[in-house]
Amino acid sequence: MARKKPNPKAEFVLFNVTYQDGSQTSNRRVPSDILGGLEGDDPARAVIEDQDREIAERSGRPRGPIKEIERA
Repeated sequence: MARKKPNPKAEFVLFNVTYQDGSQTSNRRVPSDILGGLEGDDPARAVIEDQDREIAERSGRPRGPIKEIERA
């Protein structure tokens, strides 16, 4: 019997991010293996903040602080 390939969508969870200044980004990818447990989606904030820092370094334009994150 053939083996099924893992679902690539299951490897990441998508989040919509709202910043303090009112701007938004959609479908930010966070690895699903760091989510869950007692913290729930809290670890996603740290991953998204790391992504924002990396983007800011490349673009030269920093992002504001995150107001809220929610699963897409």
